[in-house]
Amino acid sequence: MINSTTITTVGAAVKRHKTHHHCHDYDDDQSLIPGLPDHIAQICLNLVHPFTLFSVCHSWRKLIYSPSFPPYLSIYALLLPLQTITETSNSANFANSIEFASFDPISSKWHLLPSPPPDPPLRLLVKHPSFISRNLPVQSVSVSRNLILLAATADHFLPAISRPLIFNPLKKQWSYGPPLAKPRRWCATGALNDAVYVASGVGSHYNPEIARSVVKWNLNESNRSEPHYCTCKSDIYCNRKEEKNGWKWKEMSRLKDGKFSREAIDAIGWKGKLCMVNVKGDAAKEGIIYNGGSDTWQEMPEGMLMGWRGPAAAVAEETIYMVDESKGALRKYDEERDIWVEIVENERLKGAEYVAAGGGRVCVVGGGGNGITVVDVVEEPPRVVVVESPVGFQVLNIHVLPRMSQMVEYSESIEQGEY
Repeated sequence: MINSTTITTVGAAVKRHKTHHHCHDYDDDQSLIPGLPDHIAQICLNLVHPFTLFSVCHSWRKLIYSPSFPPYLSIYALLLPLQTITETSNSANFANSIEFASFDPISSKWHLLPSPPPDPPLRLLVKHPSFISRNLPVQSVSVSRNLILLAATADHFLPAISRPLIFNPLKKQWSYGPPLAKPRRWCATGALNDAVYVASGVGSHYNPEIARSVVKWNLNESNRSEPHYCTCKSDIYCNRKEEKNGWKWKEMSRLKDGKFSREAIDAIGWKGKLCMVNVKGDAAKEGIIYNGGSDTWQEMPEGMLMGWRGPAAAVAEETIYMVDESKGALRKYDEERDIWVEIVENERLKGAEYVAAGGGRVCVVGGGGNGITVVDVVEEPPRVVVVESPVGFQVLNIHVLPRMSQMVEYSESIEQGEY
């Protein structure tokens, strides 16, 4: 399987995306296509691949980052600056600052997202001398075209997030979700349809009630159709009390025990259900499935459970892909036969830590948060591309979401990460 796979390592091919200007220098009064009104010209250009538009002229390049152009998918990453790891080891204050960035596949550059709201500051415990060989988890989900930060650890091993922190790529704005009645860490987080789920976990200390609890927040159950954005103190975040927008967490059917509070768990949305296992890797584990329609729990099919040996993600909540982290094999679940079918095996997939999927591609973060391997599961044989992590950062998690609008003009670029 591996010998038939096309593998491309990207990172040195900067010149491959060098722009050749076949148009004159851009002028705001210049039409997109001479002789056509701009609204007619855009209908035509919307059918052209963004990479082609980017390579032609400045006016077309500007178009693909405008809100009116159909957004293509990009990789979003939570990043830990390597400098903070060194500072943490030499300091009594172990809290770390994290960054958020997006990799634009058209310009081939990493771009930092606007900073989250400064009040309260986002200070998370990721590295600690008591956990030398691992990171403390930072848990996030993508739902309804939003990146949502749900759970993490603060100083003294307390829950760091009392209400979700939301980033909307198309608006390039941060906002807050409804407060969690019981903030937690080391929990199960997932998204199904337009709803976010948080299950089990640990609060300030272990509590069997929290370890069995399940809460749901439906982003569509509010007095508005999307997160609230305003200019309370800045044009990129809102400090307004979010309970005014009608959002709330709802208690759902409880887990039968607290066995899912041992690790940070990804609950994978798939065909109206949430699938999750309570232990990572090859170790013996338990698996359960939540039915979102009936609000009931059921045992995971034997074949799905036995073959679940690493991080997983679903494409459009229809197909689950999982990486066997010990063998470096990407597999997809066949529901009819209750087996995992191998797609490709690759050395770079060994030790996989995080997986995200979308647009026919599966993105895998390797061991140590170094490098992202992208597998095109639509092509035959599968095509593998390696996206280098931004220099000086370790990847903590990834998501696939629409690209940010007006990225070229307003985002800070991490030049070391381009390819």
